[in-house]
Amino acid sequence: MSDLSRPQGPKIIAVANQKGGVGKTTTSINLAAALVEAGKRVLVVDLDPQGNASTGLGVESDARDFTTYELLLEDISLDEVIQETDFEGLYIVPATIDLSSADIELISNEKRSFLLHDALRQTAMDAFALDYILIDCPPSLNLLTVNAMIAAHSILVPLQSEFFALEGLSQLMLTIREVRQSGNKDLRIEGVVLTMYDRRNNLSQQVESDARSNLGDLVFKTVIPRNVRVSEAPSFAMPVLTYDSASKGASAYRALAKELIHNNSI
Repeated sequence: MSDLSRPQGPKIIAVANQKGGVGKTTTSINLAAALVEAGKRVLVVDLDPQGNASTGLGVESDARDFTTYELLLEDISLDEVIQETDFEGLYIVPATIDLSSADIELISNEKRSFLLHDALRQTAMDAFALDYILIDCPPSLNLLTVNAMIAAHSILVPLQSEFFALEGLSQLMLTIREVRQSGNKDLRIEGVVLTMYDRRNNLSQQVESDARSNLGDLVFKTVIPRNVRVSEAPSFAMPVLTYDSASKGASAYRALAKELIHNNSI
């Protein structure tokens, strides 16, 4: 794993992969819940116009008075946008479909790539005493994702255990390199986590072997299994750790949280 020095204030991690359906939102929700279970205070920033992280943490659409759209484009202060969830120590900045127009509106803003960076460093943040901020990125390499990368200390990449999984990483790595050159020279890869993993499937094992041989210690030891409980939990507006605490999916996210905490303490 990368040599990641612990920043002052909360560690900001962007959960990113331009490919859809790889488990970004699922990982954001459940890793956040597992970190909270481990005694950490966590904020999830929903940066996806679909707003699935918001729904998955129990924030209904009509309860999203202020969202990431207002945070980025209307100078609403962070403490007005952060909402409590039903899980103590777990907060969210929700999103709605309004965010889908943000890319166009951001283009004319001189600070367009640094808006989230500045928003997450408001002094109002101190009152929440957060340990981690997880940014759930949209499934594209657009201005919202660039904002997340410039705001973050590191990138966590969910990688689905399927054919061509590694090929999609090349564009993401190129974008990360560009962001390092243009706006966040200290950006690091937090790690790559294999998702939807099926130990009975030769393809999953092959993807894991390829990922570990190509990326080495960047790949988390923990893998997230394909698990029906993980898939069901969002429809009940809760993380899998609450929905079925004894499931294999819940155990895997606890292990991922433990590994993440360990990597950030050394």
